[in-house]
Amino acid sequence: MKFAGIIFDFDGVLLESEHLGTIQLADYLTSLGHPTSPADSMANFMGLNGTQFIDAIERWIGESLPDDFAESRAADKQQAMAQGVDAVAGAVAFVRALPADLPRAIASSSSKQWIRAHLDHLGLRDSFEPMIFSGVEDVERGKPAPDVYCHAAAALGQDIGNMVILEDSPVGVKGAVASGAHVIGLCAGLHCAADHGDRLKALGVDAVASDFDEVRCLLDI
Repeated sequence: MKFAGIIFDFDGVLLESEHLGTIQLADYLTSLGHPTSPADSMANFMGLNGTQFIDAIERWIGESLPDDFAESRAADKQQAMAQGVDAVAGAVAFVRALPADLPRAIASSSSKQWIRAHLDHLGLRDSFEPMIFSGVEDVERGKPAPDVYCHAAAALGQDIGNMVILEDSPVGVKGAVASGAHVIGLCAGLHCAADHGDRLKALGVDAVASDFDEVRCLLDI
């Protein structure tokens, strides 16, 4: 495959934060009297941020979230940034093995502070800086709009149609497909259930990879 560069989602593609986050959110909602499993959390809230995230949770529980929800989430995030989160299996080796002259960027729904803190833990910040982009900071419309991917491609000086995007969440895949890039649905994270690849195929990804070895084969690098 010939391509001009690669754009990575972050949470669930490079970082096992989706797995951690689904467990934390499920436990929180269950403690409020709304039984929620990690699988429920992943299926309904994965890849969302900001008001979309809050709206989805409140639809699920059928009422407004408590006033301390934002504070609770912030505390969880601060702890994760301080302690670090594991990389998705094979992610660090894959990034480090990329050709030095291959343009690459991160296009995430998370904040740049979150991304950079965890890139530091993983030892990968130098592999991406300064091409780190946030759908809540760099564009008006976050995922599932394609804007953050197009913004990343433009910053790299590339046509989005010649780029490859690695995405794991249905919300992210919708935006990636809409961007016109070649999209690989990555199912390497611990949060991905057995049918996760089928969900991503139904949304129009060009290929599905169960791990980074399969990504390497698909991209012939």
